[in-house]
Amino acid sequence: MKGVPVADLPLPADAADWWRSAAIYQVYVRSFADGDGDGTGDLAGVRARLPYLAELGVDALWFTPWYLSPLADGGYDVADYRTIDPAFGTLAEAEKLIAEARALGLRTIVDIVPNHVSDQHAWFRAALAAGPGSPERELFHFRAGRGERGELPPGDWPSQFNGAATWTRVPDGEWYLHLFTPQQPDLNWAHPAVRREHEEVLRFWFERGVAGVRIDSAALLAKDPALPDLAGRPPEPWPPGTGEVHPYIDRDDLHDIYRSWRAIADSYGAVFVGEVWLPDSERFARYLRPDELHTAFNFSFLSCPWDAGRLRTSIEETLAEHAPVGAPATWVLCNHDVTRTVTRYGRADTGFDFAVKAFGTPTDPALGTRRARAAALLTLALPGAVYIYQGEELGLPEADVPIDRIQDPMHFRSGGTDPGRDGCRVPLPWTAEPWHDPWLPQPADWGTYAADRQGGDPDSMLSLYRTALGLRRAAGGFGGGSLAWLPAAPGVLAFARPDGLVCVVNLSPAPVPLPAHTSLLLSSSALGGGGLLPQDTAVWLRT
Repeated sequence: MKGVPVADLPLPADAADWWRSAAIYQVYVRSFADGDGDGTGDLAGVRARLPYLAELGVDALWFTPWYLSPLADGGYDVADYRTIDPAFGTLAEAEKLIAEARALGLRTIVDIVPNHVSDQHAWFRAALAAGPGSPERELFHFRAGRGERGELPPGDWPSQFNGAATWTRVPDGEWYLHLFTPQQPDLNWAHPAVRREHEEVLRFWFERGVAGVRIDSAALLAKDPALPDLAGRPPEPWPPGTGEVHPYIDRDDLHDIYRSWRAIADSYGAVFVGEVWLPDSERFARYLRPDELHTAFNFSFLSCPWDAGRLRTSIEETLAEHAPVGAPATWVLCNHDVTRTVTRYGRADTGFDFAVKAFGTPTDPALGTRRARAAALLTLALPGAVYIYQGEELGLPEADVPIDRIQDPMHFRSGGTDPGRDGCRVPLPWTAEPWHDPWLPQPADWGTYAADRQGGDPDSMLSLYRTALGLRRAAGGFGGGSLAWLPAAPGVLAFARPDGLVCVVNLSPAPVPLPAHTSLLLSSSALGGGGLLPQDTAVWLRT
């Protein structure tokens, strides 16, 4: 039975703009909660923990892919968008989850991966069977190879995973393009059937009550039909003003695709968030025009070091690039691809870059935790929407996954030098008792972070998040609206929001006095003597 479209469900008065200031919780189903005890997270586990998420104080849940998949890339290799992977549950169970979450005031956002499908997808299996020159192969990028016998790849594009090869040869001699793993063949978005299918997939999930869609690798779909070599040019987006167009990143063809998607979303009252990695703010803003995507992830803030000057620059640039199109900013500290905040902020280099990830990088967990607490208040006080990756509210560090248990293709395609992303995907500790035979091993001390232990501790990370999210929802000054920087000592961030709300974050090496205020709403750590704000501490004040 089909669910009820979002537009037909009862909504609060401000529902039309909920996404502009929402707190959205990212659920990586495989590692969230195990409902049947088989070591893999599932929809039954999520349904059982919906009250926890409602109590946490978030507004919506973003689910990474829960569809049928061989899991060659953590579910981002989709075999069928209309089927839930049996490891997670059933379509009927997904519909129940969406409805039960809605009853608790939690909207649902699902993930769509339009750049590619799984090599087990019916379309790709049909393309392999049909052979060269067939209509089935036109849905992908099949080409003859170079060299005397076609033994060389047709092009020189590097993979998004550590620069590995992007062409794989099939038994009949042709090659197919995959910007990610060989198990993820790229779709040909110049083919009308590809566009029609994805529009139908959107309708399929909107009719089941989802409130929005997150678009994976949103700037990669369209390709130059000639698939030209980079010929020494960088694989990253090319600088503006060159007059040249990158063959597969941020091509103008994309905007027509997203305009058609937006019309569908508007008919259901649903929203989009795009994964758009672009250094050019003007090009980035084009995706957020009123007839395209509603929001896009802010990666400059996510990768920014724990440095007052650079954080302020990132915040200012983010707000400036969104202003011309009237779109809200999004803020995120961590996700399923990125080193967890506690670990990153405890390192000498507190920024994030895929290119420099390495095994054995030392970290100071206590320092990282203190900074992560302060960063949570900073992020939740900024204007716009905020995304919280599961386990951040527990203060989880990055886990050291044993080499023989790593499953992430980023590790293998790097030749074993990249530790991969599994360290931030280890199953969550709900109690001191570990999961039974979890798909990724939980560290021996994981029970100290257990949700049931933290729930009764007023000084825990979980209590901090619950209090902060409660204030963000109930108190004035949060969410949308203005931000004005206040005078502050070097190394200190201080800004005013509406209704007399002020956020101060001390990243300097010494305690600093607080500005004049009438009340202290929340502090990430205890204040020092005389009410001074210690290093790596944030406060919310009312003036």
